[in-house]
Amino acid sequence: MASLCLLVFLLLCLPFISVAYRPGDIVPMSKMGQYHSSRTVWHDVIGKHCPIFAVNREVLIPIAKPTGYTGADPYKISFQVGKEKFLVPWLFLINRKSSEVPMIDMHLRYSGGDLHGVTAKIVDMPHHYVEIHPNIRKQFWDPQHWPKHVLVRYTWEEQSEIDVTSGFYVLFGSGLMLSFILSIYILQSSRDKLARFVMETVAESSAPGVGVAKVE
Repeated sequence: MASLCLLVFLLLCLPFISVAYRPGDIVPMSKMGQYHSSRTVWHDVIGKHCPIFAVNREVLIPIAKPTGYTGADPYKISFQVGKEKFLVPWLFLINRKSSEVPMIDMHLRYSGGDLHGVTAKIVDMPHHYVEIHPNIRKQFWDPQHWPKHVLVRYTWEEQSEIDVTSGFYVLFGSGLMLSFILSIYILQSSRDKLARFVMETVAESSAPGVGVAKVE
């Protein structure tokens, strides 16, 4: 009985355990681009360019030349982050009406082994980055140079909040399942006792009668 209850509890917790990360794990990410009315499908980002769970870092992501690109209109990009597929809305990346090289600043919130949310915005690349990597500016503004490389800065924020809703569902589901199993156990036990009682009653009724001596 105890083993069955433990198995049910683990099955109820499985959806929450399966999406948990550990520090240093690669957080899967995919990207989609749009130029004019032409939109790409979601493409998986290779591991070395993805966020690393609970690790602040910067990476250079290559951006392929959009189909039909002329440079007259802006090019925007969107991301899906994590197994949970948190959506990052469209970010204007090229031709955003700025003379500075763009950088994607991505902020990720987590607690324990869970990813709680992702936000991102386009900011101007800090000048000291440009000084360290002068080719980035040159290649970014060269209309003939593709793929272009965009710096992405991943910043992680740990939150101490407890996921009360998920915990409630696990406890409620566990209690409900245990109550169901206990009800079946009690019902089965009652049926066995009732069957034994009926059998004993029938057996006593079927036993030959005992004669009573007649007193004169």
